[in-house]
Amino acid sequence: MSIVEVNHLKKYYGNARGIEDVSFTMEAGEIFGFIGPNGAGKSTTIRTMLALLHPTAGSATIFGKDCIRFAPEIAQNVGYLPSEVFYYDGMRVIDLLQYSASFYRKDCSARIKPLAEALDLDLKKKIDDLSFGNRKKVGIVQAILHEPKLIILDEPTAGLDPLMQQRFFELLREENKKGAAILFSSHVLSEVNKLCHRVAIIKEGRIVDVDTIGALKENGYKKVLLETKIPTQESAFTLEGIADLTVRGNLVTFIYRGSVNRLLTTLSALDLSNVAIVEPDLEEIFLHYYR
Repeated sequence: MSIVEVNHLKKYYGNARGIEDVSFTMEAGEIFGFIGPNGAGKSTTIRTMLALLHPTAGSATIFGKDCIRFAPEIAQNVGYLPSEVFYYDGMRVIDLLQYSASFYRKDCSARIKPLAEALDLDLKKKIDDLSFGNRKKVGIVQAILHEPKLIILDEPTAGLDPLMQQRFFELLREENKKGAAILFSSHVLSEVNKLCHRVAIIKEGRIVDVDTIGALKENGYKKVLLETKIPTQESAFTLEGIADLTVRGNLVTFIYRGSVNRLLTTLSALDLSNVAIVEPDLEEIFLHYYR
């Protein structure tokens, strides 16, 4: 069952492009990665889905309801962490979180203390005394406090040290086990690789691929490393499907997508001393899209 459906969503700021053509679906209970470099359109997509921005064209639904028409109703079951968090500086952390808990139609204040302890967050401190990373922790607690059915996180780990990132991922997995779907937007590919079931890649405001992490790494994409007995030239590697070709004397590397039989036929014409065909990591696949 699709919990999120985004259909040809477009957002322009005057003549400036926000997003051009974004379509994807999220299933109930999945952790869905949304990756692309800064400026690709990730935040604009999220803000438009949440009715913080009005779309220029296209539509989106959450829980089967139009995101614009039913925005207040949808918000009751969505947790959102923006890429940057801003609060009332004079408030204490506990006061802010209790105020946030009061927005919902159920008592969720009992979750404040255990979540704060899990993230090593001092509830007695004032917001203006917090570091950037601790402000981000406040945002994380705020986003999952009410046990939402859908958690939307935009660059959530910025400011968190590696140990705290690990605790954060454990919290997300716990919420996912309880049934929450998670949209995890990031440009840090190792995070997406560890956490997500499927991933959408956005480039210049358009979705260029949606697939499982495993399929992106395994189905068709191979990293080829060669060592030739004599120095070779790039002109020896004209097979369609080769990308990111690097030739340094006797050493050759490239990413390949296509028929393995055709690849082996091409390689058989070379005088090789060594060859390895391995799975590329997610970052290499991602960079391939952007080249």
